[in-house]
Amino acid sequence: MKHAGIALGTVGLLTFALAGSGIGLSATAEAAGPQSGGTAVYALQPQTSPNWFYPEVSLTADTVINAQTDAMMYQPLLYFNKNDALDLGVHSLASSVTWNKSGTVYTVKLNPKWHWSNGRPVTAQDVVFTYDIMEAGSEYNTDYAWTFAGQGFGGFPSLWKSVVAKNADTVVITIKTPRNPQWFIRDGIDQIIPVPKSVWDKYPTNMKKEMAFINSVANSPTNPVYHVVDGPYLLKSYQPDNNWTFVPNPRYDGHKSYLSKVIFEYITSDTSEFTGLKEGTINVGYLTPELIKSKSELPNDQLTVAYPLGFDYFNFNMSPKAPGGIGKAFDTLPVRQALQYGINQKAIINGIFDGYGVVDDTTLAPEPKTPYFDPALSKQPYPYNPKLGKQILEKNGWTMKNGVMTKNGIKLEFTLFYASGSNSETDLVTLLKSDWAKEGIDVNLVSQPFDTVVSYSQADANKWAMIDWDQGNFGGWTYGNPFPSGDGLFNTGGAENSGGYSNAEMNALITKTLEPGTTKQVLQNMYAYETYAAKQLPGAIFLPWEPLFNVNADNIHNVSSTYNPVGSQIFPNYWWISK
Repeated sequence: MKHAGIALGTVGLLTFALAGSGIGLSATAEAAGPQSGGTAVYALQPQTSPNWFYPEVSLTADTVINAQTDAMMYQPLLYFNKNDALDLGVHSLASSVTWNKSGTVYTVKLNPKWHWSNGRPVTAQDVVFTYDIMEAGSEYNTDYAWTFAGQGFGGFPSLWKSVVAKNADTVVITIKTPRNPQWFIRDGIDQIIPVPKSVWDKYPTNMKKEMAFINSVANSPTNPVYHVVDGPYLLKSYQPDNNWTFVPNPRYDGHKSYLSKVIFEYITSDTSEFTGLKEGTINVGYLTPELIKSKSELPNDQLTVAYPLGFDYFNFNMSPKAPGGIGKAFDTLPVRQALQYGINQKAIINGIFDGYGVVDDTTLAPEPKTPYFDPALSKQPYPYNPKLGKQILEKNGWTMKNGVMTKNGIKLEFTLFYASGSNSETDLVTLLKSDWAKEGIDVNLVSQPFDTVVSYSQADANKWAMIDWDQGNFGGWTYGNPFPSGDGLFNTGGAENSGGYSNAEMNALITKTLEPGTTKQVLQNMYAYETYAAKQLPGAIFLPWEPLFNVNADNIHNVSSTYNPVGSQIFPNYWWISK
């Protein structure tokens, strides 16, 4: 998922309280236990809005905030907790998942306790209907109204052979080729978030109209279709670019909310969010790097520092349709190498991120600690060296003309669209513009709202050259499950392969990461993919990975302890406010 959401700490990650706030929990409040009532006001990232409420999201809306919003209302078929364990008792609709010896047939049993808010049970037919929508959104050469963001992940849909309802509470999923079951349930089945067929199946014999209907109501959260949910909350009201108010679902079959309301608050800038924290109008928020030094101004708040699972990068357009022919230049490795040599990661960490963060040069950052990270990549393949970057360009036929490298009529001159609202992000792209200029690469910086920046893809390849949806320390790619494969990201035709990168060897290496094997074999395959990505720069220029600095008021509890860093998942139904 394109990351622009808050990570709220977790067990095992660095956690500390702000100056003057002690441990941030009163002994009296803790002894009394959870109390009911109160409102949590959750600050969104600057100029970021939830804009797709149907739980299977569009490619143009694949963001953490949309995932968090949808999870307020809908339960996943499968849920993996912060320890990478399949949680079948609390958050998963499934009560069990089993598979045959060859890893081609998976049987999912639904827990009969789960119901929709209208009292009807969640059934296997709901799962199959949701799969049908996902499949339709993944079909090539159709004129359907939207494209499913999960296309390419978990082998979807090309690996999937069938999904059938064996009975009311049993779903059987069959795939065409044996695959690593641990990967398939995490990256494939894990994508299914059922909706009620009885509510959403408006056009049973016309998928084009069905997809158009979903698209028409995707950002209309008060439409009656959203009155029937199985998650902990219902959306009561909203004001676009202002707030989204959720109230408890009284028919929820899981842990019911202590809170009376949860408000997702639209934020215009980092400074306005900080003001809200100081004044107490926001009780769950964040700090950006430039505001870390001001944490003493929040004596009644706690700060949690956490790394989500992912990596940060600039995405560039390799299509021949890209403006000025720049895609043809990006499609050559020497140009990509020069761009990476122009990234001074240590200067970004020390000068912009106030010393926080880690250098990263591949598709998985070294923090948080995970066995999937290749330790050999602790040595950078392309450390900051603009002089060497310029030499590589010159050796490959680029010559300086009026301060810009030029070859065959194509100039290394392009516009970088970056997400607005963050001072540190502006500082970052300004630094890169200066360093790239040393290599003869001329970049025009243009800020746009986050929702606009993340929407660019190969479908509008003629409109953009390079994009960065970071907002200071909020950005990059956050894995929605604990298996960090490049499936869907950098394989040919992957839904999130926005730059259009295509390489047969990369495809083969990604496929290899999905095959069954011993733990050693699985890790070797993952390391081979990560190393190749680090050297190939597959439509990506890698940036340092920084933790998220998240704040909650002392009197709101369970915020950090219930957070899951995989996918940046939050659980407000466990939060409570002491009075």
